[in-house]
Amino acid sequence: MSVVHLEGVRKTYRSGSIEFEALRGVDMRIEEGEYVAVIGPSGSGKSTLMNILGCLDVPTHGAYHLGGEDVSTMTEAELAHVRNRRIGFVFQQFNLLPSLPAWRNVELPLVYAGVAGAERRERAVAALERVGLGDRTANRPGELSGGQQQRVAVARALVTEPDIILADEPTGNLDTASTNAVLGLLDEVHASGRTIVLITHEHDVAARAGRRLTIRDGLITVDQVVPAP
Repeated sequence: MSVVHLEGVRKTYRSGSIEFEALRGVDMRIEEGEYVAVIGPSGSGKSTLMNILGCLDVPTHGAYHLGGEDVSTMTEAELAHVRNRRIGFVFQQFNLLPSLPAWRNVELPLVYAGVAGAERRERAVAALERVGLGDRTANRPGELSGGQQQRVAVARALVTEPDIILADEPTGNLDTASTNAVLGLLDEVHASGRTIVLITHEHDVAARAGRRLTIRDGLITVDQVVPAP
């Protein structure tokens, strides 16, 4: 069974009498354990696709099945549950709370999931150790480099052991060294068996994935297996 299955997905935005079709009939399958990059220029529809994959938005037409379940039949509460438990998000903007130490930022999905306090901290610290920040658990975001902050964000995405990691331009605000470190971390996460979807406009970043989907004008135009380096 595919982790992600989109059939004829369209997304239309309306403003008064004006309509804009951001996705124009996307078909996509992503299998368990795959590392897939979605690449396209600004305005191609990749951010809209990311929002639909992450259950942050719903298609205007077509079907989206996540782990075999039809997302269109879910209530708002069920969608919130999916976002919190089954999908791990990593964004270009780290979206960390500046007043909280790293481990408190990482534990937040577990707070919403109702996990007890002692277990939350244990799992948050373990996730930070997994991304190489076991010695930075008490540091606030302002005391960390950009690359370290993104590692905290990856730890937060991993802490619920989700079905899929969605990474939206995760290296967009990083220098070359930090970019390589974060991409290396995603390689490790994938090697552990996690399914990853990486949204990017950079071809060298997309080349780290095992498969590359090119989106243009709201359609997938290329589905290409990336040769191993």
